[in-house]
Amino acid sequence: MDAVLTRSELSRWRLAVFAIFLASGLSIATWASRVPAIKATLGVDNIQIGFLLLGAGIASILGLSLAPVVLARFGARRGMLVAILVFATGVVVIGVGTDVALSYGVVAGGLLLFGLGNGAVDVMMNVEGAAIEKQTGKTILPLFHAFFSFGTVIGAGLGALAAAWGVNLLAHTSVLAVVIAAIAFGTYANVPAREITMDVDADRPHWRERLHASLSAWREPRTYALGVIMLGMAFAEGGANDWLALGMVEGHGSDQALGALGLTVFSVSMTVVRVLGGPLVDRFGRVATLRVLAATAAAGLLVFILAPNVPLVFVGAALWGAGVALGFPLGMSAAADDPAKAAARVSAAATIGYISFLCGPPILGFVSEQIGLLNTLYILVALIVASGLASGAAKPLPGSNVGAGHPREHSAPR
Repeated sequence: MDAVLTRSELSRWRLAVFAIFLASGLSIATWASRVPAIKATLGVDNIQIGFLLLGAGIASILGLSLAPVVLARFGARRGMLVAILVFATGVVVIGVGTDVALSYGVVAGGLLLFGLGNGAVDVMMNVEGAAIEKQTGKTILPLFHAFFSFGTVIGAGLGALAAAWGVNLLAHTSVLAVVIAAIAFGTYANVPAREITMDVDADRPHWRERLHASLSAWREPRTYALGVIMLGMAFAEGGANDWLALGMVEGHGSDQALGALGLTVFSVSMTVVRVLGGPLVDRFGRVATLRVLAATAAAGLLVFILAPNVPLVFVGAALWGAGVALGFPLGMSAAADDPAKAAARVSAAATIGYISFLCGPPILGFVSEQIGLLNTLYILVALIVASGLASGAAKPLPGSNVGAGHPREHSAPR
């Protein structure tokens, strides 16, 4: 049985999981912000950088797939500690490969560790966040994902400062890895052992039986319906990150500064909705929120594509960002409704989402060569519509009240 948590213990648990989401975002931006330095120091071309990205992406998907095994065997608390230390080690190895070994292969090895650890922790931190939702009865995963975004902003800012001050990659990555490792040990001390996260060993089946029960989620239609929600929203988010700025430049004749500003508007809008989204979901419910946001994202994309002037393009970018903001976190929350199968369902949903996020932008790039970039974005509109139509799958399962919504009851007239 789970021990009853005091208010202080619950608060420390919540803060610890916020820190884990932030650390994941921090690690990603640390490496991404120094890609130009890696390219210049190693003397590689864009194709070789692309292979590094591909390797990290494949390792991330492998980490996502292994997470249910780690959860069933060791629980989320110990699993997250190891996974965070793995990607922190990967960050250091990237620096060693660049500035000490001067080796493309060592950098690639660092990125494999980086991707493996981040992929695994992604599932576990979402399972942990869903457990906090169950404990508090409130939707909080969107706010956790906002902290991931905060981590990427902080990491990118620190990377820009390091590059401007001439700090070499090894020094930069070593300092950040120490910070991330400190977060790993600090959070381990404040994350309680819970049955829902498979941390409690007493009076439960052997871990292989737990894993078998967990993986049965792959045979359930709801898992794939949630995957459709994740696919549409992740495809649209990844497409924006890689093609929104270029769409403004090539499609609407904006200069590069305005293109970058358009992506900033998208990112800020998405982060704001993630910060504020939890109470909205608790008020109106997951399904209604996802449907409204899918309509918002589709409308924003259409405005972005068809806008006759730049101010309207910015409006479209803002609506696009707001609309896709909660698809990923709410899909994760819905996947974790049943504690017994939370790990496998979150893993499945995350795998579909990440494959869409990683593979979607290159597909859009190929299609855009045939029909033009703005016309290609209609693919995203169709996928978002499909995501909205599948939103009914996010309805909370019996026994789970998180995300059900609580409409205010109007008092009867006297």
